[in-house]
Amino acid sequence: MDKNTIIGFLLIGIVLFAFSWWNQPSPEQVEAQRRYQDSIAAEYAKQIDEQQRNQNVTEDNSWEEEVTDSLKAAQLERTYGVFANAMSGTDEKVILENDLVEIHLSSKGGHVSYARIKNYSTFDSLPLILFDGTQVKFDFTLVTASNRVVNTRDLYFTPVRGNDPNTVIMRLNAGEGSSLDFIYTLAPDDYMMKYDIQARGMNGVLAPGMNALDLTWEQEIRQQEKGRKFEDQHTGLYYKFLADDVEHLSEVKDQNKQLTNRLKWIGYKGKFFSTVLIAQEGFEATTLDSKLLEENRMLKRFRSTTSLPFDLQGREATSLQFYFSPNKYNLLKSYDKGVASADQLDLEKMVPLGASVFRWINKYFIIPLFDFLGKYISSYGLIIFLLTLIVKMILFPLTYKSYISSAKMRVLRPQVEEINTKYPGQEKALERQKATMDLYSRAGASPMSGCLPMLLQMPILIAMYMFFPSAIELRGQSFLWAQDLSTYDAIVSWNTYIPIITPYFGNHISLFCLLMTATNIAYTKFNMEMTNTGQQQMPGMKAMMYMMPLMFLVFFNQSASGLTYYYFVSILITIIQTLSFRYIINEEKLLAKLEENKKRPVKKSSFMKRLEEAQKAQQEQLKKQQDQRKKR
Repeated sequence: MDKNTIIGFLLIGIVLFAFSWWNQPSPEQVEAQRRYQDSIAAEYAKQIDEQQRNQNVTEDNSWEEEVTDSLKAAQLERTYGVFANAMSGTDEKVILENDLVEIHLSSKGGHVSYARIKNYSTFDSLPLILFDGTQVKFDFTLVTASNRVVNTRDLYFTPVRGNDPNTVIMRLNAGEGSSLDFIYTLAPDDYMMKYDIQARGMNGVLAPGMNALDLTWEQEIRQQEKGRKFEDQHTGLYYKFLADDVEHLSEVKDQNKQLTNRLKWIGYKGKFFSTVLIAQEGFEATTLDSKLLEENRMLKRFRSTTSLPFDLQGREATSLQFYFSPNKYNLLKSYDKGVASADQLDLEKMVPLGASVFRWINKYFIIPLFDFLGKYISSYGLIIFLLTLIVKMILFPLTYKSYISSAKMRVLRPQVEEINTKYPGQEKALERQKATMDLYSRAGASPMSGCLPMLLQMPILIAMYMFFPSAIELRGQSFLWAQDLSTYDAIVSWNTYIPIITPYFGNHISLFCLLMTATNIAYTKFNMEMTNTGQQQMPGMKAMMYMMPLMFLVFFNQSASGLTYYYFVSILITIIQTLSFRYIINEEKLLAKLEENKKRPVKKSSFMKRLEEAQKAQQEQLKKQQDQRKKR
């Protein structure tokens, strides 16, 4: 073959490729073609129905059925081309399972139509099914070489099993050795299922410019737990950017988001169980949608439309993974063991442990301690008690310092009351405040020193608030009267809807929450008496202090009983510590020490200097205002 012939063939190839690429349908044309074919199919079905209703039963009825079948086959051939034979068949179910999960594959669409997590059940003792055929849609859009648009959801695949019992191929036949294979592999003792898409001889069957698969994935999330409202607040659509962080759509309202950056995975997360689709090469041009549902036991509907890389030549498979699993932090984290940081999945970020410092406390302190205790103790009620005790022991120095500070203020109260008598009335408020602060400064007491230790304890309290509702280990674990520490422990329930009360408080009363509230009120009263310094308080402050525990009753009534049990025990231990300090610390010796401090030179802290400067500025401003009033 000479040089000119080779150049001629190359030019012909380039022209043919350019012509095919130029004439491939645009997304608008694909959608229009789809609507056109659907309308043709609907019209054809309507004509066939009318023909069958109007025709009479005659001796040549079998001949008419053959004619009808021939017409139908011809219509399918015109509409769906090489996939016409795949438009009819039987929806066969193929099962893949191991000791952890049971997966059903549907021959119609070749997709996962059912997923059950073994060893778990719903709150009412039913099998824990993530979804069945009525709650999931999984569909790829295909464009044929003749510009026909077909959807895999309408096509019947042929199940093919090989020597490996853990693998099944759902094959979409396109005639003459051409097929599109969906290859599912479920390894033993794993929640992760491998899912590969492989083209075989599809060059010339599908459009030559088809280098991506358009995917639509929709799923409704079932209610699995007793408290619908609380479960709904922890159910969301999560996604991870390729080599970047994990984000999620709003969990309390409908939301739609279009993303241009590539995604590594998309997760449909329930409170304790999730379905995640992972793409080795990432998802492109993704639109995510989350809608709240009010129907029966369905919480939300999640929908994703996206695109995946596809090799029409069949040299490489499109590699995906399905993950059907409980949201257990250590389990999710284990999939990144030994993986480079840039390639890690970060699935554990679907477990809401709080942001920044709160998540850090849970990751490196609470969870390791919780897991350590769980290795030796079977009762999670006892584990929570010991966890609370250990946390209070660690915080003991801060609690002690806070008590000493309030004790200093308390023993100085008679002297503060003398200052109040010396400078009565609102017009002498600045003199009274200055004298009080001067007393504290000379005695070595500070009103702020008692607040700082309490503020340092807040991150742990907030971390615990995030940890307990997310700990799947507490699910189904009973303690005392609580049947399930992961949800509320109702001692009184009712079915009547009560405006305002039902939406915020619920139709029940949780006993641990009630005990927490009663203990909190008792501690508030006790603490107010202990920290009374004799200074005048803002009007309504006392009532406000009592309102806070009642607000917590409303706020925590629908929360996990494990959380309210923790707060109840924590407050109870705090009361015991405070009473112990009261009897251990000799306040007469403490007062004597403060009196000795008055004799020493006062070294003012920078805070006290700024406070005095602020007081002087405020006093000067007040004096100017008084002078202006006198002039008037």
